[in-house]
Amino acid sequence: MNATNTTKTIIRAETGLGAIAVALLMGVALVYTAGFANSAVLHSAAHDSRHAISFPCH
Repeated sequence: MNATNTTKTIIRAETGLGAIAVALLMGVALVYTAGFANSAVLHSAAHDSRHAISFPCH
């Protein structure tokens, strides 16, 4: 019975590490994209997303 609990713990740890890796990669991609993108492009993207969710921005 103890081996089963160990197996479940290992599976959960692997799942958590995968989620951390995906979050880290997404964060790096966002920072890299925002750092090298033209500011007008970023403004347009934010502006369009505000309109898409019906948020007033003017």
